[in-house]
Amino acid sequence: MMDNRFRTAVVLKEIADDAHNFKALPEPSGCFPYRLQLEAVLGDDVAAWSDKISFHMLGDTGSPRYSSFQAVVAEVLNEQSNREVYAEDTPAFLYHLGDIVYNHGEAKEYPKQFLGPYERYEAPIFAIAGNHDGDINPESAVPYQSLEAFMDVFCDTERRPIGFGEGSKRKSMIQPNVYWTLETPVARIIGLYPNVIKHGAIDAEQRAWFIEELRHAQAHREQQAVVLCIHHAPFSADTNHGSSEKMIDFLDSAFEESGMRPDIVFSGHVHNYQRFERTYADGQVVPFIVAGAGGYVDLHQVAHKSEARVEALSVADGSVQLAAFCEDHYGFLKVDVQRTAEGFLMDVAYYILPKDVEEAKNIGASLFEQVSVPINRDLCLSHEESKGFSERS
Repeated sequence: MMDNRFRTAVVLKEIADDAHNFKALPEPSGCFPYRLQLEAVLGDDVAAWSDKISFHMLGDTGSPRYSSFQAVVAEVLNEQSNREVYAEDTPAFLYHLGDIVYNHGEAKEYPKQFLGPYERYEAPIFAIAGNHDGDINPESAVPYQSLEAFMDVFCDTERRPIGFGEGSKRKSMIQPNVYWTLETPVARIIGLYPNVIKHGAIDAEQRAWFIEELRHAQAHREQQAVVLCIHHAPFSADTNHGSSEKMIDFLDSAFEESGMRPDIVFSGHVHNYQRFERTYADGQVVPFIVAGAGGYVDLHQVAHKSEARVEALSVADGSVQLAAFCEDHYGFLKVDVQRTAEGFLMDVAYYILPKDVEEAKNIGASLFEQVSVPINRDLCLSHEESKGFSERS
């Protein structure tokens, strides 16, 4: 499958400078340092995930043009969120990797592109914003600010009906900011917001916050796996976006300054599935996974070696290898994280739907690949020793 494809990340040879599109961020809805404990949303139910947690993850589910798979992907996830059917395998939540609403993050698009399709999803839905979620429609009859609707849906001060939800039963989420950390018993998920720029841009304030979150995660990493989510894919081999050298440089400098790297990185933005193995010079291997085939009408292709618009990404520190990809199916991730004697074990499974939409409706999703990521710690506390962590942090 990969004989005539790039086996590493690529970059576009010509990249337009769209830095002028950078949008000011909204005011946080919660308190610094912008952490949300899962218990604040699930209450006592969080005890069920004390030593193992499962969650869905995908990006780019919205579509401005009709996409027959948008609703099908959502319906499969809705079914898998049914606790009576899936019991122990039921996900605790869905974590959206951004681009929920195209093209301009307008409130009027949420019922059609998000609230309607995911109305029957029984677990909470968290999210980071994508570039389209933060963009502004210059032709809108009603003026609005960047991420205004996203804040109403995901960063409210309390859970309540969504004013523009057109009767949706899904309540708003209480994330404290557009960049924030979700704390679960076994996984700490740090979410970044790289703005509306095609290849991303993060200001000094968010960078300083991120470095401190990495240091905080380092101080507590024996208690949780550390997951990083960022909409713009740092590494990609596709022909539409390619890799984001801006995000690679941003992450590398933050990792160096904090003295900490996450255990895994998830992204959307590119409309396909790609799994990279990033090997650093000191020997640490960090998976970088792209999961942006959540429903947008067009999928993105992985570059052939003869593609004139791209070239291989040059990596100074270690190497980057494209280990697997799926470019012609819609799909989603299901991630399991469990505590072990050595640290944690993360199982990352990518599920795909058949290419024919009617077949997809009847058959549902099938496993494309499953990868186990062992996360060993020098010191791993027992659950009894670490259960007070949420109170201390």
